[in-house]
Amino acid sequence: MKMRTLVVLGSTGSVGVSTLDVAARHPDRFEVLAMTAHRRIDLLFEQCRQFAPRYAVAADADHAEMLRTRVRAAGLSTEVLAGAEGLIRVASLPEADTVMAAIVGIAGLAPTLAAATAGKRVLLANKEALVTAGALLMDTVAQGGASLVPIDSEHNAIFQALPPHFAGDLGAVGVRRILLTASGGPFLDWTAERMAAATPEQACAHPNWVMGRKISVDSATMMNKGLEVIEARWLFNADPSQIQVVIHPQSVIHSLVEYVDGSVLAQLGNPDMRTPIACALAHPERVAAGVESLNLAQIGSLTFQEPDPARFPCLGLAYSALRAGSSAAVVLNAANEVAVAEFLAGRLRFDRIARLIEAMLERVPAQDVSSLSGVLAADCATREVAQEWLARQGLRVVENRA
Repeated sequence: MKMRTLVVLGSTGSVGVSTLDVAARHPDRFEVLAMTAHRRIDLLFEQCRQFAPRYAVAADADHAEMLRTRVRAAGLSTEVLAGAEGLIRVASLPEADTVMAAIVGIAGLAPTLAAATAGKRVLLANKEALVTAGALLMDTVAQGGASLVPIDSEHNAIFQALPPHFAGDLGAVGVRRILLTASGGPFLDWTAERMAAATPEQACAHPNWVMGRKISVDSATMMNKGLEVIEARWLFNADPSQIQVVIHPQSVIHSLVEYVDGSVLAQLGNPDMRTPIACALAHPERVAAGVESLNLAQIGSLTFQEPDPARFPCLGLAYSALRAGSSAAVVLNAANEVAVAEFLAGRLRFDRIARLIEAMLERVPAQDVSSLSGVLAADCATREVAQEWLARQGLRVVENRA
């Protein structure tokens, strides 16, 4: 495999850190050209010291200047950029061939689109890019001559279980359906009454995966699986009826593909994001990821169950938004970001997360989301209506920054 030149958007998040861990194991195969962070300047600086990238991007001018001062003092040649313009610039670098899109939230959409427009190999870890702008992103990938490799463990598992020649037609390769596995999160066996009073600390205590706080809450509500259903629709050109969610608490089978002949192909592995990251980085080859070998005998048994729609209503809301089309998925995502931020701040009960999302799907009018500006307008409108709804509940809204 030739040397691949890599840009890591969101290098200080959990996916970004894991990406750099894999890259560091293979310095003869991966060169890190640029990395970006929101406000974790201390970690970004340490990453600059380790990888000496040509560019580093911070969220704003103040944080960029803080980083620039430290980079100069350390004698590094890294050029420090700031803000959205800096993100788009590094996502489009002519000398970069691979872009890890791991910025959380709607903030990751514009640089992901920029990378696709520039024809990069886009390793997509940003759920919101496909959830809010699925048609737009897939069209941009096609028009820019880019390629898209999913990083979510579930979608990467499907990517591995599909034939190498899959070109967007499930029927043509004999696929009957896609099965997305879900761990069930920390509240799998909790009653609805107990879940209603759950604390942020309890919601973030995932039994299998180490993740950021926002996505941990999404796992607890099963909204993460709802978002993944929407992603799967766009990644694999699947009808909603072809996508099924099954709870698998051990998180060993990451997803499955069922074929018309009755075969079901699954991808298994320990719950470590470095596996799908290494798969995507090296595809179509394989490289060591530092992941412990799977010991099935030690695991003993693998179990499965249907999700409970009464205790996990967010999953049903996601299917409803997907079937509604138009801007419904944008509304779903924005409302969820607001609700999760309020919950993590201690101002919204856990059981009200789904209620806020449902209210926004009912109240926010449909909008044209065929352009980036349209997506952002629908996102902004949803957040404004959500603020009004929360105000009527006697709650103060905080802006959820990715």
